[in-house]
Amino acid sequence: MGGFFQPWHLMVLFFFFGVFILVPAIFYILTLQKALEQCTPVSRTMEPALVWLLLVPFVHLVFSFFVVLALSRSLANEFANRRVTIPDPAPGQAVGLAMSICGCCCVIPLLGFVAIWAFLVLWIIYWVKIADYSRRLSMFPGAMPAGGM
Repeated sequence: MGGFFQPWHLMVLFFFFGVFILVPAIFYILTLQKALEQCTPVSRTMEPALVWLLLVPFVHLVFSFFVVLALSRSLANEFANRRVTIPDPAPGQAVGLAMSICGCCCVIPLLGFVAIWAFLVLWIIYWVKIADYSRRLSMFPGAMPAGGM
């Protein structure tokens, strides 16, 4: 029969890690990158490619704060440059910071069990908000996004 831990167990773990964690994270990062690319270089406070650092384990705990603040400032600058009014003066910042705080609390024993559920809910809300702001930017004429014609 063998031992308790078989080599195929690792394959199953890697599969579930990839499907349930890595794939959604990649789509999330693509959304953040697209939102930053929608902003003109003058409006940006962060280069779009830097969001991929969120995939680095434990670095993402701190770097997510920088991404949230930079993306919020970039979107606010871009909406102001395009003269588009939005209800939130700091787009996505409140939800994004709450999400980042919950993400850091996930590593605290006992509190982590509650924090992970709050993090997942806030992560989805933040993702939808940023996708909506990106969609709004694409609807209004403005400067061509980076990489455009």
